Amino acid sequence: MTHTRVLIIGSGPAGLTAAIYAGRAQLNPIVIEGEPSSTTDQPGGQLMLTTDIENFPGFPEALTGPELMERMRAQAERFGAELHVTKVQKLDTTSRPFRAWLTDDVEPSITADAVILATGAKSLMMNVPGEERLLSHGLSTCATCDGFFFRGHDIAVVGGGDSAMEEALFLTRFANSVTIVHRRDSLRASKIMQERVFANEKIRFAWNCQALEVLGSDRVSGLRVRDTSTSEERVLDVTGIFVAIGHVPNTALVQDDLELEDNGYVRTGLGSFTSIDGLFAAGDVQDHVYRQAITSAGSGCIAAIDAERWLESQGL
Repeated sequence: MTHTRVLIIGSGPAGLTAAIYAGRAQLNPIVIEGEPSSTTDQPGGQLMLTTDIENFPGFPEALTGPELMERMRAQAERFGAELHVTKVQKLDTTSRPFRAWLTDDVEPSITADAVILATGAKSLMMNVPGEERLLSHGLSTCATCDGFFFRGHDIAVVGGGDSAMEEALFLTRFANSVTIVHRRDSLRASKIMQERVFANEKIRFAWNCQALEVLGSDRVSGLRVRDTSTSEERVLDVTGIFVAIGHVPNTALVQDDLELEDNGYVRTGLGSFTSIDGLFAAGDVQDHVYRQAITSAGSGCIAAIDAERWLESQGL
C-alpha cells in the first residue's frame, strides 16, 4: 500500500494545477488521471475534446486542448507529481488517512492524508448520429470557449433553459444568425432571459423540434430535426451547433459522503474546503457557473494551497 500526503483525483486543468503547486511545496502528490476509455474520468478532462484554445493566458498563438494538457502534465511531473493512468473506483472518507481503491483493486492501494477532488463534469449530449464524430469540428458545448471561431456562421443552439439562452445571446456577437432548437413550444428559461432572446434580431426559433442527426463529413453542414407535433423532418442549414442542455458533475465517488448543492455540484465553503475535513474540491466538479480552463486552473491552485496549509495545521 502506498501512502501520500496529497492524493489528487482528476487530471484536467484543476487537477494538474493542484499537482504543480503541491509538487512545488514538496508534498510529492499522487495524481490519478482517469482511464482513456471512460466518458467521465478521461485523462486531461474535457479539454481533450477541444481544438484551438485562444483564451488561456500565456499562449498568444492558439494551441489545442491536448497540447495544453500535455504541457501541464509535464510541468506537474517536473515538480515531483506521480501520475497514474487509472481510475479511483472507491474512496473511503470515514477514517484517516483516506483510503482509495483503484481499478480492479480488491483492497485499497493508496492512503492519503488529504484528497483534492478534481473529477470535473460532463456535458449532456443529444446522443444522435454524427454528434460524437463532429464534436470540436463545428459542434461545441461551450460558446464562451469556441464562439470566436464562428464569426459569420449560421448557428444552432440546442436547449431551452437559461444556459441555452446565455449561449445564444453570446453567439450573436459573432454569428450571422442563431437558431434556438427546442423540443417544446415554450422556453424553460427565466422570464428576463426570454425577453432578451425574443428582442434580439439575430435569434430565430425552431419550436417543437427534436434533433435527429448532425450532418457533415469533416465539418458540421447541417442539423436534421423532427417536428414533435407533425413528425415532419427537415434540415436546418447551419455550420455550427452548440449543445446547451446541461452538465452533470462527476461526483459518484463522494455523492453519499459530501454535502452537495441542489444541482449536484460539490458544495465548497471558503476556498476549496468541503464538508469533510481534509477533502478539497476544485474545478468543474464544484463550479457550475464559469466552467473555463483558466478558472479551473485557479481553483486547483487554491485547493493545493488549502491542502498544504491544512496539512501543516494537522502536524502532517
